[in-house]
Amino acid sequence: MFAAERRQLILEMVRANGAVSLRELARVVQTSEVTVRRDVRALEAEGLLDRRHGGAVLPGGFTRESGFPQKSHLATAEKTAIADLAASFVEEGEAIVVGAGTTTQELARRLARIPGLTVVTNSLLVAQALAHANRVEVVMTGGTLRGSNYALVGSGAEQSLQGLRVTRAFLSGSGLTAERGLSTSNMLSSSVDRALVQAAAEVVVLADHTKLGTDTMFQTVPTDLISRLVTDEPPAHADRAGAELQALADQGVRLSVAGAATAAGAGAGGADGAGGGVGGDVLPPGGRTRRDVPLPGQRRTHVAGPGPGAGPGGPGGPGGPGGQLRSAGAPLGAQETGERARVADLRRR
Repeated sequence: MFAAERRQLILEMVRANGAVSLRELARVVQTSEVTVRRDVRALEAEGLLDRRHGGAVLPGGFTRESGFPQKSHLATAEKTAIADLAASFVEEGEAIVVGAGTTTQELARRLARIPGLTVVTNSLLVAQALAHANRVEVVMTGGTLRGSNYALVGSGAEQSLQGLRVTRAFLSGSGLTAERGLSTSNMLSSSVDRALVQAAAEVVVLADHTKLGTDTMFQTVPTDLISRLVTDEPPAHADRAGAELQALADQGVRLSVAGAATAAGAGAGGADGAGGGVGGDVLPPGGRTRRDVPLPGQRRTHVAGPGPGAGPGGPGGPGGPGGQLRSAGAPLGAQETGERARVADLRRR
C-alpha cells in the first residue's frame, strides 16, 4: 500500500471512530506502528487530525466523544498507574460515587480489594468490576443506557442521586483545563456527572496527561470544585500538559502524580514513617509511588499544629492527621521545596 493510500485509510478510520489507537491503525493498514506514527505525524502537520499518546483523534479541542472500544486502548499504562494511586485514597467503610469511564473502570477493579465500601455508580462497567467483590455494596442509579460508554444517563439517573451524600466522587472526562475544569463531549453524561458531584463532599478527578489542556463541549466540574487531580507525569515534550498542571495548582487543586520516581519521604519524612515530611510517599496497591505535589499558590499543604504530638511525624506534625493548613507564603520545608522544583522543571520542558 502506498503512503497516500495508507494515510487516507487512517484518516477515514479516525473520522469514523473519533479516536483510534496506533495498534489498531497498524493492524488495519498492515504495517508497523513506527510507520503509522510517521503517517499520523504527517496528517497532523496538515491539520487533518491530532496526535494523542498511543493514538490519533479528530482535530480541534471540541471533538465528539469516541466509543469505549477506542478509548480503552489509549494511554492504558497511564490509566493503570492513575487507578493504583487513586485507590490508595479510599479507606475501609467509605461511601463513594464513581462515574463512568475507562479510567474509573480501572479504579473499580482495585476498589474490589477494599472491604466495607459502598459504591454508587451509573456505570455498568464499574458495577461489573465490583459485582463479585467481598463486602462491597454496589448501588446503581436508574436511567437510560448509553451504549457507547455503558453508562446510565438521563433524568432517571439524576433523580436517583437526589438526597445522596458520600465522602468522595471519583470522575473522569474527555478534557481538563484550568479555565473550565473537567468537561465531556456528551450533554447527557455531563448532567449525570454534575449530579454525582453534588452528592460528594470531595471531588477527585482522574485524568491522564493526554486530557490536560483539552477542552470539550460540556462542562461537568468547574475547577474550583475539584479537590484533587490524580494524573500521570507528562513526558518531556508535553509542554501544554505541564503548563496546565501548573495552572490547576495555582487555582488550589491538589496534584497527585502517579508513577513519579522519588526519594522524598523515605526514612524521616515518609507518610507512614517516623519522620515529619510534608505529604510523604506511600505505596498504593500495585506498588507504585504516590506523590502529592505542592506548588506555588497551593492551599492544601499541612504544617505542624499546636499541642502534643506537634513534632515531626506526630499527630499534629507535618505528616500527621492533626496538621493545620499553611498559607502560600509560609516557609517551605526541604522536601516541599524539592517538589516545587520538580514541577517547575516540568514546565520548562
